[in-house]
Amino acid sequence: MLGLGSLAKKVFGSSNDRKVKSAYPLVAQINALEAAHQAMSDADIIAKTQALRARAEGGEDLNALLPEAFANCREAARRALGLRAHDVQLVGGIFLHQGNIAEMKTGEGKTLVATFPAYLNALSGKGVHIVTVNDYLAKRDAEWMGKVYAALGLTTGVVYPRQPDDEKRTAYAADITYATNNELGFDYLRDNMRASLADMAQRGHNFAIVDEVDSILIDEARTPLIISGPTQDRSELYVTIDKIIPEVQDDHFTIDEKARSATFSDEGNDFLEARLLETGLLPEGQSLYDPESTTIVHHLTNALRAHKLFFKDQQYIVRSGEVVLVDEFTGRMMPGRRLSDGLHQAIEAKEGCAIQPENVTLASVTFQNYFRLYDKLAGMTGTAATEAEEFMAIYGLGVVEIPTNVPVARQDDDDAVYRTAREKYEAIVETIREAHAKGQPVLVGTTSIEKSEMLGKMLEKAGLPHNILNARQHEQEAQIVADAGKLGAVTIATNMAGRGTDIKLGGNVEFRIMQAIAADPTGDHAAIRTQIEAEHKGDEEKVKAAGGLYVLATERHESRRIDNQLRGRSGRQGDPGRSSFFLSLEDDLMRIFGSEKLDKMLSTLGMKEGEAIVHPWVNKSLERAQAKVEGRNFDIRKQLLKFDDVMNDQRKVIFDQRREVMGADDIAEVTADMRHQVIEDLVDTYMPPKSYADQWEVDDMLTAVRETLGIDPPLADWASEDGVDQEVIRERLEETADQYMAAKAAQFGPEQMRSIEKQVLLQTIDAKWRDHLLTLEHLRSVVGFRGYAQRDPLNEYKTEGFQLFESMLDGLRTDVTGKLARIQPLSAEQQEQLIRQLQAQQAAAQRQLETATTSGVADAAAGPALEGFVESDPTTWGNPGRNDPCPCGSGKKFKHCHGRLS
Repeated sequence: MLGLGSLAKKVFGSSNDRKVKSAYPLVAQINALEAAHQAMSDADIIAKTQALRARAEGGEDLNALLPEAFANCREAARRALGLRAHDVQLVGGIFLHQGNIAEMKTGEGKTLVATFPAYLNALSGKGVHIVTVNDYLAKRDAEWMGKVYAALGLTTGVVYPRQPDDEKRTAYAADITYATNNELGFDYLRDNMRASLADMAQRGHNFAIVDEVDSILIDEARTPLIISGPTQDRSELYVTIDKIIPEVQDDHFTIDEKARSATFSDEGNDFLEARLLETGLLPEGQSLYDPESTTIVHHLTNALRAHKLFFKDQQYIVRSGEVVLVDEFTGRMMPGRRLSDGLHQAIEAKEGCAIQPENVTLASVTFQNYFRLYDKLAGMTGTAATEAEEFMAIYGLGVVEIPTNVPVARQDDDDAVYRTAREKYEAIVETIREAHAKGQPVLVGTTSIEKSEMLGKMLEKAGLPHNILNARQHEQEAQIVADAGKLGAVTIATNMAGRGTDIKLGGNVEFRIMQAIAADPTGDHAAIRTQIEAEHKGDEEKVKAAGGLYVLATERHESRRIDNQLRGRSGRQGDPGRSSFFLSLEDDLMRIFGSEKLDKMLSTLGMKEGEAIVHPWVNKSLERAQAKVEGRNFDIRKQLLKFDDVMNDQRKVIFDQRREVMGADDIAEVTADMRHQVIEDLVDTYMPPKSYADQWEVDDMLTAVRETLGIDPPLADWASEDGVDQEVIRERLEETADQYMAAKAAQFGPEQMRSIEKQVLLQTIDAKWRDHLLTLEHLRSVVGFRGYAQRDPLNEYKTEGFQLFESMLDGLRTDVTGKLARIQPLSAEQQEQLIRQLQAQQAAAQRQLETATTSGVADAAAGPALEGFVESDPTTWGNPGRNDPCPCGSGKKFKHCHGRLS
């Protein structure tokens, strides 16, 4: 019998069904315009864009322009790409324009869907950002969809790491800009460290469409983006401490795998204290519990974490003598990204690599606060429904599931649980053998490089041909993914999120055609296409007959979305397919989240060697465990955001102030206000309100006035006059200081004085903000302990963070006033020299920005040649700039040679 909820759903449809249904009247309007647009010439389509743009800029609502804009875009895409958008794709575009997340299954054409809302919103002239998960996809999509925008008369730009500044500004000035989330965030931070408005790249945050929105706004949102510069070298300390850790016994520490933390026990502290006194790292008479030992304890904890929680070929790999992190969500290498707080250096010491200096934070922002800058935000992914609550709570984004164009025909098996990992892997190899024998392509999902290579060795031993796709093979990624649907193909992948290239049954025909044309550029391209398409048709039918793509997962991930992304690779566009999950009680998720009960149950059932338990109940209990982990991760991100919100308010004040200073022609009024505020503070400090003249600290005040304001007023005489109060003295000080600075400005000349004031103010703001960020980091690490005193750490952070900010602004006013007061009128030659000196300091700051490490993406500037560099091996080249000479030695620019967009 149906429950009330089920009955209502059957009669009225779910709330999602009703939302989707509400978009169809608009789709009908778009379809009604199709014939008229098909009759237009190419020039008419561009003219239509200009007419729509004029209406949008004239104030007409974009919603009113939607049917005509979508009809125009559909026709342009049909002509430019040969793709006519289905009705469900238009529905997806409508919900994106309305500021939602469109959940669309793999293979439903999300890349094309984004062109509709992007085109409509670009008509306002404020620019649209389309955000991708990696640089390859940003470049590919910009080139591919750029043909559609060109046919519509719009410009397209692409932003990538190490792009020359003028090229980057041009890309952001385009109507549609493709970029990764990392690059957008870092450009925002870099812009707010620039010396002038003309140097800034971004022109505002109007509308962003985020592809793989769950990966970007959920998975990666736990780590803030940080731009940092190097500090002093402490490599000896790391090496010395690293040598001690292998001597630590199991009872000397505890590990919490869930929280990824490690702590020393009392026995461990006693042991370490003795060893550190021996090595001389701890002075005689000092204990590890003393406040002076905080730095040493911090280093010891990091070394312990490096040894016990971070493992080679799982969280990182060692390549060309460098520790390169591996993205836990995509399995890709992240050259240039470094763990903060000295942890990366601890891993370098453990692996015997050269230890890079620690970094000091110059600027930082979380993805949450960066993406909340946009006036309107939208996203696309195959898997968002499980995180709908977080999307709404953090970003105000609703999730709408868009129906597939053709019903899904994939068969999803219940999970098979084995007692040991050995039994599980043996069953996996046997299943792969059976599928391979009948020609069914198999995609095997693993959770780490180590496991993918271990399984690869097992398949080798079993005589089964296969490809491995992980961080080590990232250069061949597109090729391996394109081949994954071929007859009898076996592909092992660490992660399939955001791979960009579709797995098509029988292989990717477009990829094969591109390769054939590249091999024979002078041949008959039409004939090559016809031949390959015919061959592919036969291969596709054979693969369909064999059951389509078989997705075989070797473990469940912490997040249900990652599992669904892997599963979604099979059964695209109504293709047949199958998915299975093979698990064991030794898997991380099962081990950490209570496999004892299951183990007892399996023992009670008397399961034989190699047998598996397969039941829907097992799936349900595993999904509950995953939901728990997702909930915990949501809490971590929420907490990170609450703390960052405190800094975000301050960040906005500082960034707005910098922008105001850069945009102003004359900031004499700003510096005068600062000077008057400093005088008011001095009077309040040394001549407190409601105090008598004989209580005033006149001598101390005169010293402070001379030092800060550069003037020597007769304070003692003023203070001894009858009827003189604090207000009179404040006014006299202001008048004297203003006259002193006016005389100085006259001697410098108005033009040079304006330039000096601006340079001094910007430099002081940057230095103060940098120091403030470090202070906030220290405060953040300390407030956690306030919880033991029954005080809320967040409230403590808010209160003290605000006090620190106020104190920073006071210090800023005092420093700027003091620096300007001390500038002496000079000869014309000396003035020129001073201006040059200030400009050189500004240029040095700019260079620091350009060579700063960006935590979360490849380095912001090209470094020296990598150790182990081999001219003929692209895997040793690191990350060359697009306009750099190609490392292969051809003499061409990288973008015209090995970096050419295919």
